[in-house]
Amino acid sequence: MSRRYILVLLGLAFALPLARAVEHPAPHKIKVVVAPPPADDDSVTYFLGLLTKGPRAGDGTREEREQAQSAQTAYINRLARERKLIVAGPIVDRSDWRGIYIFKCASLTEAQSLAAEDPEVQAGRLVIEVHPWTTERGSIRDPEFSTPK
Repeated sequence: MSRRYILVLLGLAFALPLARAVEHPAPHKIKVVVAPPPADDDSVTYFLGLLTKGPRAGDGTREEREQAQSAQTAYINRLARERKLIVAGPIVDRSDWRGIYIFKCASLTEAQSLAAEDPEVQAGRLVIEVHPWTTERGSIRDPEFSTPK
């Protein structure tokens, strides 16, 4: 299966549940989406942050980019220690998609606020969209829940 096909399927998997979502204006770096709450008690909502290339991608000297990367790593580690970020990683196929975050927050507003703190987002090298994402409790490694059923 080609990577492009997999990316299209992944995009559809995230987009279809949000088809009924309502968009609201937001700061230029974050797209706000409001979706209905989870349908049952066996599910939990996390917040998916999709990082894409920003308008300033590649800007700056090598030293400046390395410093920004170090600041982003510190940001990720801080949120992980606070148990607000349970997944973070790059997308390595050299597309405009650059990485994902899965935030564990009380609200979409909190997740958007945390996303806006990313040093690379603040520098304009990355843009992040934050979407509610619902899954079965225990289906991903989250210390709060036991292993899957």
